[in-house]
Amino acid sequence: MLNKLFGWRKKKNNQGQDPTIPFGRYSDNNKPLAKVTRWTDAENLYKEKKYIECMDAFFDYLRDDVADNVIYKRNGKEGSFHFYQGSKVVRGSFNEERIYADVTLARMPQPSIPVMRRLLEMNFNLFYGRFALEKDRLCMKFDSDPAAASPSKLYYGLKELATKADKQDDLLVQDFTILETTDTDHITAIANAEKEIKYEYFQKWIKETIDLINTLDAEKFAGGIAYMLLSLIYRIDYLISPEGKLLNDLEKIGSIYFKKDERAVIEKSRDMVEEFKKLQGLTKEEINSYFFHSKYTYSIVAPQPYKTIADCIHGANQNMLWYRDNNHPEIASQIIEYGIMYCQYSYSLPKAITELNHLYMMINYADYFRTLGFSTNYYDLQKNRFDESAIISAIRTIQQTWKEKFPLMGFKTQNLRFDSLINFNYSFTNEMEFLNLEAQ
Repeated sequence: MLNKLFGWRKKKNNQGQDPTIPFGRYSDNNKPLAKVTRWTDAENLYKEKKYIECMDAFFDYLRDDVADNVIYKRNGKEGSFHFYQGSKVVRGSFNEERIYADVTLARMPQPSIPVMRRLLEMNFNLFYGRFALEKDRLCMKFDSDPAAASPSKLYYGLKELATKADKQDDLLVQDFTILETTDTDHITAIANAEKEIKYEYFQKWIKETIDLINTLDAEKFAGGIAYMLLSLIYRIDYLISPEGKLLNDLEKIGSIYFKKDERAVIEKSRDMVEEFKKLQGLTKEEINSYFFHSKYTYSIVAPQPYKTIADCIHGANQNMLWYRDNNHPEIASQIIEYGIMYCQYSYSLPKAITELNHLYMMINYADYFRTLGFSTNYYDLQKNRFDESAIISAIRTIQQTWKEKFPLMGFKTQNLRFDSLINFNYSFTNEMEFLNLEAQ
């Protein structure tokens, strides 16, 4: 059932199965019990000074068996590994004397003082690794004596290497024309048809948001406008899932709002609109170059207690009431969406919550999923008609899937309202606010 709901299998011979399309950011906050046990094994083996056996347990913990993101080999007292993080591959080796890992950032055919100055400045922000130049290869390195490489140091050291490299490689190549992209053969290209749809909706959602903002009084609706712009960032991030510089540009737009300064919200929103207009002006080829599929090992955001998520949902729902009650359902829905998708964007969420968020987006953006080739149509906007049985069945399937881990989750489907989209969204997220995610 989950394969049908969320597109975890490829469509075969047009028989109604949904396409395999990943959505949103990778989360490593869903380790099964067996993997958590391997972390404990790694810590115990390290304390016993069995450093090579500690490597076995550590990389077994790090590996996501579904994503197939970590390749690990050992031969006696030495071994090798490599793992994927977006556009980068971290490669390493170990023996009884040294643990070593590195990742290629770019190729630099000729020496460049500006490039080296940039890397020298970034070095000061690294805790475990360092930037390096080997012949014409710009890279990042990490190494350690096994006796000093506890599982925690290994985890965070390799995470720094992987996440920094994945973020910086595209930025460096964009900022310095002398640099060349390299070591990206593992990246999976997506079909041109999927790129066309993503480009279409990327432009469509930006245009619709800006057009609606242009009809509003900027001072009276300052809060609602800010919510819509932030919601737009999180929707593009989750549903379109851009990579590279386009992803970084979206992050920069969000930082305009959250920067701690004295500027009024209306000014920040104006700047955000201008940045979105710049993205609108990019060529199709530029935008499409940031649409590709890749594997990840580390989440770039951290888990949070469920109360943090519930408080965010509650705050957004309270702030949308004025807009709903004053006949601005479009703005109200965007504020509700902000509540759950800010969490999806900013935190490493339990998979059960991500699946509920995904269902919410499938209902609210049914046309997008239908265009991508998904078969289940949860909501018909033109007829304001919900497929109630399919929605309730999807929720119950999610509950059943995660019953062992979250036996008290309890989503009360009887409280859902199906008379309008705004009332459905409010009732759906209300139920999410009060979920009990105490793990057993």
